[in-house]
Amino acid sequence: MRCPFCVHDDSQVKDSRPTEDNTSIRRRRQCSSCGARFTTFERVQLREVTVVKSGATENERRRQPFDRAKLEQSVTLACRKRGVSQERIDQLVSGIQRQVETAGESEVASARIGELVMDGLRQIDSVAYIRFASVYRDFSEARDFEEFASTIQEAGGKKEVGAQNVVTD
Repeated sequence: MRCPFCVHDDSQVKDSRPTEDNTSIRRRRQCSSCGARFTTFERVQLREVTVVKSGATENERRRQPFDRAKLEQSVTLACRKRGVSQERIDQLVSGIQRQVETAGESEVASARIGELVMDGLRQIDSVAYIRFASVYRDFSEARDFEEFASTIQEAGGKKEVGAQNVVTD
């Protein structure tokens, strides 16, 4: 593993342990050149998946490798200041990644990933759900927020916020 500080190619593993959700291994490493310590995470990757971005025509569609970090960043941004734990975000992202990798397809539409995120956020926090939807569905006016929020209010029911259950009217 390359050292992020001095870019030396050799490091030693000092400690390994599973993460709390048992979906990855956390490794503490020490560079054999500069002595700096850093942490890496090792996750199972079932298959290489390519994300197909939507475009006006088939020729305009871009393809790029599935990036867990990009997905996690989007979910974290939607959940910012909402009291949703990082553990819950990691569980959601891991679940989406697992669904994408076990679907049996080498390519997945970005719209499919967006829908999986929307489904997950809807169960976790309604505000995070609306935040993500506003970007994903490209809201351009306040009326778009109002219309979307009204569909959530009409659905009613229980919604989980972090580790608490809240009943809406």
